[in-house]
This record gives sequence, C-alpha cells and structure tokens, in this order.
Amino acid sequence: MAVSLREDRSGGSVDHFLALLQDRLPFWLSILHDLSYRIGKGCVADNLLPIVQAGINYYIDVQSAALPAFTSPNVTVRFREAVRDTGLGPRTEVAPLAAYLAAEQDLGRIGPEVDPEASARLLLAGCFHRAYLEMFVGADASGPTLEASAREIVRELRLDPVPA
Repeated sequence: MAVSLREDRSGGSVDHFLALLQDRLPFWLSILHDLSYRIGKGCVADNLLPIVQAGINYYIDVQSAALPAFTSPNVTVRFREAVRDTGLGPRTEVAPLAAYLAAEQDLGRIGPEVDPEASARLLLAGCFHRAYLEMFVGADASGPTLEASAREIVRELRLDPVPA
C-alpha cells in the first residue's frame, strides 16, 4: 500500500499517516481477532467494552493523521486503489467483530433478530464518531467520557437476547 501511495508523492503528511497506519492497524486488528477467544465466556457486553475503547483510541490516532494527508484528490484516489489492491479495507475490521457476534448468536447469547454484520458496522461507526468529535472539539466537550461512550455504544446495539 505504501508504495502505491508514495509514487509521485510530496511526503510530509502522507508519510506520517502511512507510518501511523502501519504502526496502529496491526495492533487494532489483533484486538478484534482476539475476540474469538472470548466466545461463550463472560458477558458479551463486557467483552465488547474494551473493543470499543480501543477502537475510539485507534480512530483518534489515525483520523488526526489522515485529514492532512487527504487534502490532495490524487492521494485520496491512490489510497482507495491501494486499499482495494491490498484487501485492507473496512471489511478487515468488520469481519472479526461480525464473526464474534455470529458465534455468540449461535450460542444464544445474542438474540436471533440481531444482524451480526450490521451490528459490527454500527459498533465501529460509534467508535469512529466518538473519535471524530473528540478530535474536533476536544475530550472535555465531546460528550460523555470514553468509558461512558463505550458503554453507550455497546448498550444501544441491544445485543442481549430477549427473554421468551
């Protein structure tokens, strides 16, 4: 990915963004994949809370570097192409989270009406939105604390099975 973005590059913010992405993305993906070890253990909501907190922190780090890097339409187009070519698009984040939710659903720990993939996308969107607000208006003005935001995001997914 880095090579295709760096062709005819001016450096600076693009290099910073790529370095940050190469540093943070593997750790973030490992956190998501580690959910597979939590299947059937503990409370689903409790298992997701650290994921949401890590997601918010990941997006705060990455978004702050991404915005200046994408001021050029050429860089944006090359980034999109690189994401497609490497398969490192949004699906890499959604898949492990959706797989965890589907496995918990198979065990009856999440209601049958829940769409695991849509819920995974919504959880990640909540993380992204919270990070976006914190980046632009600051942690003190972006609403609830990070921990409270994580609880809200997980709670509002309404994953608990409804008693019969």
